[in-house]
Amino acid sequence: MKVALVHDFLLKLGGAERVLKVFSEMYPEAPIYTLLYDENVCGKVFPKERVNYSRLQELPGFIRKRHRLLTSRMPRVVEDLDLAGFDLVLSSSAAYSHGIIVPVETKHVCYCHSPMRYAWDHASEYLKENKIKGWKKIPYAWLIRQLREWDQIAADRPDKYLANSVTVAQRLKKYYKVGSEVVFPPVDVSKFRVTESHQDYFLIVSTLTPYKKIDLAVQLFNKIGRKLVIIGDGSHRQYLEAIAGDNIDFLGFKSDEDVREYMQNCRALLFPGEDDFGIVPVEAMACGKPVLAFGKGGALETVVEGRTGEFFYEPTVESMEDGLARLMYNERNYKPLGIRRHANQFSREEFEKKIRKEIANVI
Repeated sequence: MKVALVHDFLLKLGGAERVLKVFSEMYPEAPIYTLLYDENVCGKVFPKERVNYSRLQELPGFIRKRHRLLTSRMPRVVEDLDLAGFDLVLSSSAAYSHGIIVPVETKHVCYCHSPMRYAWDHASEYLKENKIKGWKKIPYAWLIRQLREWDQIAADRPDKYLANSVTVAQRLKKYYKVGSEVVFPPVDVSKFRVTESHQDYFLIVSTLTPYKKIDLAVQLFNKIGRKLVIIGDGSHRQYLEAIAGDNIDFLGFKSDEDVREYMQNCRALLFPGEDDFGIVPVEAMACGKPVLAFGKGGALETVVEGRTGEFFYEPTVESMEDGLARLMYNERNYKPLGIRRHANQFSREEFEKKIRKEIANVI
């Protein structure tokens, strides 16, 4: 069976790219198609000789690095990807990849991380985060309307949707009017070691962008003075560092090995933003560590209140402080080995088994 893989962009190594990596190892002969590719960032995981990129790659580097400027061109470009000659195309989509056009005889299974959020449920937040005001809203509104029209047409193209969480399955039903099977993303829990002690610091591992709500944690830890370690980088880092006290350390990007070490030695992991699934909380739980998470989105499907962590339900410092107080009060009730057993259900082995089963049903 000839298989091809399609992914929106290979410009960073985040949660969606971890899923693609597993796909690429499940199907080692499958070429990877993408709209834009950064070899410096992704080359070690996705070597250049395996990647087929779109004509957008020919644009100057300063434009490729600002690929949101190319949003209006993305639908047409993704439709132009040549996927003839394959029996199966497995797309990994958070924006455009579900919209590929394949031959009639080719089966298309889409693993959906989410319908494009800036066109649907995150549209108003996107305006605020990017400070789009006044007359600038007019072209933005036109662009969003065009994207939504294309997206609803493209939604009918896959033969099967697999959603990465119940939250995403609900979005697919609401915006695309399609059903889907939920297959949680793979977490390589075997790489993490359970530790029953800690070094009395709290940990965040995240891209530093506004919607991750890291500023809530920074403001809270400024207030309470406890040690907070933040691993990750992004557009919001400079702002966060400017408002952070001396008790908060920003470590930037760290290797997987370093991240594991910090997880295994932290007191608890903080997950202050809403995510569609959230691999990082599961990794922390694989270390036997409790998680304090915002009580919305994918965290509700992975964290068990009172057993593997706690929730806070309002995106405010006060609500997060209340959640942290409950987590610290209940610390003796969290059993590290029990937390690890809970994390095992999100293992890579379970993911691969479910993916192969769903593909077999389609083929």
